[in-house]
Amino acid sequence: MQDQIAIETRARVLLDRANAWGRFPTPVEDIMAAAKVRVAPKNAFDPASILAFIKEKGEQAINSFKSAISKVLGLYDANESIIHVDDTVSQSKQTFLKLHETGHHEIPSHRKIFSVFQDCDKTLAPEIADLFERQANNFARFALFQGDAYKVRAADMEMSIKTPITLSKKFGASIYAAAREFARTNHRSCVVYALEPMDGLGADVRRIEPSPLFRDQFGCPADTHINANHALGVLLPFGQQKMVKPTSLVYADKNGVKHECLGESFKTTYNIFLLIYPTKALTSSLIIVPTSYQGL
Repeated sequence: MQDQIAIETRARVLLDRANAWGRFPTPVEDIMAAAKVRVAPKNAFDPASILAFIKEKGEQAINSFKSAISKVLGLYDANESIIHVDDTVSQSKQTFLKLHETGHHEIPSHRKIFSVFQDCDKTLAPEIADLFERQANNFARFALFQGDAYKVRAADMEMSIKTPITLSKKFGASIYAAAREFARTNHRSCVVYALEPMDGLGADVRRIEPSPLFRDQFGCPADTHINANHALGVLLPFGQQKMVKPTSLVYADKNGVKHECLGESFKTTYNIFLLIYPTKALTSSLIIVPTSYQGL
């Protein structure tokens, strides 16, 4: 917790320097300018250029070089204060990459140990165990959603899959990041499933993000695959269908009490998002309070 507070403080100070609070979409270029980092020309990011860049650093830099696990999407060079970003990925992903690499720049311990950071889908994953990447992710998330600004706005909007879609456009975030943030910070009980694109009659689960209240009531689901035979199969958008409207479901909480829930979904090119939220408890017995009851 102390570590997270320290990282968020770094991001907060940078947002102050960039005068970024309350400006939408989040002004990433101004944030980078305030951090005094710049993005390399677009044509500088390709496998050949990256290989040449690594060779140029020489053998003495190998020990201070943090390599990516899979295809490189972003790179930060501490010596030059320059960021390389793969411009073939979506604009919203480029936005997060820029803020992630800026996080490496703004966190002093990162620059002391590594002079170059390579990042990929694995290092950008929220469940990453690596301390440096987790810190850079938290920095990027705080900066992108301007602290609690997203949480405050979402709290006043309807419980609907359309809400994170709307807010993703406002903040300049991907729907994936906005949907996760919607559940992660929501004061109401809800859970978001992020699925991979459908393969045949089902889809693999990429991530499940419950709200704190949902986790307390129902725990954290452990599904790995959703298909037509699954209880949530009714939410899968088949064929050309992009969205499934609110559909009735029944969920049992940790105590076995069944709750009436609604589930809905939305499909993008990259993911399918399911949103499930309880509407009321379906108790096995009802207590009828007499009309003459006046209380204590």
